[in-house]
Amino acid sequence: MIASPHLLSPLQLGDLTLKNRLVLAPLTRARAGEERLPNALMAEYYRQRASAGLLISEATVVSPQGIGWPNTPGIYSDAQTEGWQQVTAAVHQEDTPMILQLWHCGRASHSYFQADHQPPVAPSAIAINGDGVHTPEGKLPHEVPRALEIGEIPQIVEDYRRGAERAKAAGFDGVEVHGANGYLIDEFLQSKTNQRSDRYGGTLANRFRFLQEILEAVLTVWPAQRVGVRLSPNGVFNDMGSPDYRETFSYVAQQLDGYGLAYLHVMDGLAFGFHDLGEPMTLAEFRSQFTGPLMGNCGYTQETAEAAIAAGHADLIAFGRPYISNPDLAERFAQGWTLTEGDMATWYGGGAEGYTSYPAYTPA
Repeated sequence: MIASPHLLSPLQLGDLTLKNRLVLAPLTRARAGEERLPNALMAEYYRQRASAGLLISEATVVSPQGIGWPNTPGIYSDAQTEGWQQVTAAVHQEDTPMILQLWHCGRASHSYFQADHQPPVAPSAIAINGDGVHTPEGKLPHEVPRALEIGEIPQIVEDYRRGAERAKAAGFDGVEVHGANGYLIDEFLQSKTNQRSDRYGGTLANRFRFLQEILEAVLTVWPAQRVGVRLSPNGVFNDMGSPDYRETFSYVAQQLDGYGLAYLHVMDGLAFGFHDLGEPMTLAEFRSQFTGPLMGNCGYTQETAEAAIAAGHADLIAFGRPYISNPDLAERFAQGWTLTEGDMATWYGGGAEGYTSYPAYTPA
């Protein structure tokens, strides 16, 4: 009998056939260099993990304004687009589809990364209460962001559309709109960070509008069955967590349900913290609000992933940290092989060590 028969079973995701329901979660690994160019090392990293049913790229900035981490890749220049082509080609040689995650850091950025050292942008001028921003000069204190003027928003929407266009030119099979983890879209969604009084703030419909406009722009490039959206209703990363989180994310899920998306990617797990403003939102709850494919994420094990899919709460489960040190995670799950522990010191930045250096399992 195959271990985890549901997790390891194929899935038809729109017009994409997935060999199993394991997904490589988007993981910031910071190997793209100062020019933010995807490279041969990154191509090998993703190729090594292509026994997953689906790969989602690390978060990829849609514009220089969106930058908020050292050495993360972009999708706003011709050179970056060409760099990603070698990555998608390597993954496609393994008959695995790959999605590009579109990203703007919003207030989680720092003036260090911004043109003319201007403050980062956000829906409202509310700073992150946290321990600082990672930069090449070390960790720097969070700054009060500049509230975006309403006339600036169309350009950011256009940056996402162009990113989606470049993703197609780079050979990706679709895109994921990153609406989670306290980055710009999430900041617009949540009442804690969005205190605007214009058409982008206040009501649920107004706070959803920014994501809606981005999604509809992306859908002029890609069919809905090739577009996913990521949300983090329970998360505290980047100082998030709003009292009306359940009302907010229920509304967002219901609105997204009308688009026929490839999937809704929900950070439902509590492994990285929980805002503790009520009961956590579960995949089962989202299943009642979103009729398309659901992807769970954050702290899943082989056993809990299998249980979620077997119960009908999820269609796919994304794995992050286990994939860092176990490039053949799908095979290890199938064979019952032990997992390798990773070295956290090599997670962010550097070269091949701790990135492509983890070998596949060798049976004794």
